[in-house]
Amino acid sequence: MVTKKFPYLLLVVIMILSMGLAACQPAAPAATPEPVQAQPTAVPEPTATEVPAEPEIGSAEHPIKVLFVPSVDAQAIVSGGEIMANALKEATGYEFEVSVPTSYAATVEEMCASPTDTIGFIPSLGYVLANQLCGVDPAFMAIRYGSPVYWAEFVVARDSEIMTLEDLAGKTWGIPDTGSTSGYMVPFAMLQDAGIEVGEMVETGGHNQAVKAVYDGSVDFGTVFYTPPLKPEGETGWVEGDYPDIPDELVDSCAVNEKDRLYCGDWRVLDARANIRTEAPDVIQKVRILAVSDGIPNDTMSFGPEFPADIRANIETAMVAFAETEAWGESIGHQDFYNWTGIAPATDADFDFVRLMVTATGLTLADY
Repeated sequence: MVTKKFPYLLLVVIMILSMGLAACQPAAPAATPEPVQAQPTAVPEPTATEVPAEPEIGSAEHPIKVLFVPSVDAQAIVSGGEIMANALKEATGYEFEVSVPTSYAATVEEMCASPTDTIGFIPSLGYVLANQLCGVDPAFMAIRYGSPVYWAEFVVARDSEIMTLEDLAGKTWGIPDTGSTSGYMVPFAMLQDAGIEVGEMVETGGHNQAVKAVYDGSVDFGTVFYTPPLKPEGETGWVEGDYPDIPDELVDSCAVNEKDRLYCGDWRVLDARANIRTEAPDVIQKVRILAVSDGIPNDTMSFGPEFPADIRANIETAMVAFAETEAWGESIGHQDFYNWTGIAPATDADFDFVRLMVTATGLTLADY
């Protein structure tokens, strides 16, 4: 007997089989997570290398250079220059560094190479060349015993047979330095103008040495700076055209006094011969003046072309005050230093005469 429950049982069996098949299917793979993007590490912006600030001009780290030409004994210049530097420092608070370059030209070159921080005590010829080269500017001109000019002198042995410039033809010539205005340039122009051709030229290294070379007889004549003798009080001072030397009747009396000054009677010797009075106290008895030149503007105190105006003004004020002190006489006013008895304001126009000489001779710094 067939039962009617069969379709129902068949349905149940199919459902059970379907469930078993589903259980046998592999599980769906797990979802792969999205990769995490790494964040870049922040790199600091590069900073510019900081350039240390330039030390202020006049500070201990950047002293003002004070340059002196080597016209006399370098040790006298350095010791006297330090006295000046200390006085200026006390008045202004600036630091100074004193030096004596190896030559006149080296002094000019240093001023042009360091235009913002140099002060140069240079002769008029050196000033003109420095002004042409890089614009060096004068502040003061030296005064010596009331005069803003000086002269060149030709000196010979007192017993020499040389009596005129023409007698110098073929003779041995002792000069301080080819850069010296009074010791070489002006005498050179005078000899050229007179058509005189001398013999060997010997560069002695300074005015003192040029006088000593004549004194020793190692040269026939020398050329050095001339400052007129200081006459006794009440007598009229020397003027161009006067006899340049000590009166003949006083020569035998010339000697160094207790104040270390060279006197002939009541006449005080101030030209280059007096600078060797210690080693040669009889220099006037042995060396005479043959001739002197026309007036030359005195030495200058000049500033580098880019020297700060405010610092310069302070130094100029201090320099004027220093010139009125006793210490001046132990510094640049000393007879063994530059023998400046005072200073006067200077302008570029004061040196037009020297500029004409430079133009006429074609002189350059290389010659200087």
